[in-house]
Amino acid sequence: MKREFQLSSRREFFGQAAGTMAILGAIASQRASGAESQSKNPFAYDVSHLQKTDPKLIAYEEKSRWKAPHAEAKRIAISADDTLYVCSGNYLTAHDSSGASKLEIAATEPTRCCAVAKDGTIFLGLRDHVEVFYAKGQRKAIWESPGKKPWLTGIAVAENDVFVADAGNRVILRYDKSGKLVRRIGEKDKERNIPGFIIPSPFFDVEISHDGLLRVNNPGRHRMELYTSDGDFEGSWGVTSMGITGFCGCCNPINFALLPDGKYVTCEKGLPRVKVYSATGEFESVVAGVETFSENARACGPSDCTAGGLDAAVDSHGRIYILDIVTGDVRMMQRKA
Repeated sequence: MKREFQLSSRREFFGQAAGTMAILGAIASQRASGAESQSKNPFAYDVSHLQKTDPKLIAYEEKSRWKAPHAEAKRIAISADDTLYVCSGNYLTAHDSSGASKLEIAATEPTRCCAVAKDGTIFLGLRDHVEVFYAKGQRKAIWESPGKKPWLTGIAVAENDVFVADAGNRVILRYDKSGKLVRRIGEKDKERNIPGFIIPSPFFDVEISHDGLLRVNNPGRHRMELYTSDGDFEGSWGVTSMGITGFCGCCNPINFALLPDGKYVTCEKGLPRVKVYSATGEFESVVAGVETFSENARACGPSDCTAGGLDAAVDSHGRIYILDIVTGDVRMMQRKA
């Protein structure tokens, strides 16, 4: 049975995950040590074969690459007009497809996530609250903190609602456009058949598909889940596996995006890779494998896997943008002919 962590502080937030990974690292170290004295050890922990992707599975190619304008880039998002927004350091910046800057907003603390409404209104997530900006960057409103121990990591905007992923409290927060908290979605409830989210590290995301249902990653359970805007659990998909078709490690997928046809683009850490799944959860292809993110893979060690990670966003043409959280690189990927 997987343990659900109680997160009471930033130190504990990272410490819980680090402790779990340290145990796994110790096991791996023991197995590796045993392998030195025994030429063939069937129990040796070896993931080297997973770090090379079968070229036949890779359906995308890199068309451009550029650096995020500030250090500590965390998340990216796409607006309706295909402008790319980057949360990095204490800034939110907007860019065209080549990386050219279009807008910069300075915040009072590190920016964690963002989403842009159809009318250009920007919803920016800081650690414990949301701030709202007009399309040209003027601050419009500051919303109240949702309460105890928030750690905001994802935002999705609907016609009348704003959905915010709170990794600290393991819940999706539904707000109206004025900033009033309307509902808490995804808290464990046996009577409603809601399993509850397991969030061992600060990666938690939410998107809205064309069918109106919320897509939410449940990384500790290695799967994606579907909810109505009222919080009803509609289903899930995902397989725990070291293989390319599943999700492995303490907590994957960490972030995701949706293609125009409803397919999923998933991001993983530990073995950093980006993949495409059908709208019903069948593995289809690889966008970029571990070998594309070698520095990112090294950053996620056995004792702490909070340093690595990727994020993705999709524009109206189906082009996939990938942010490497370690190097700050933004890649624009396009499907091969």
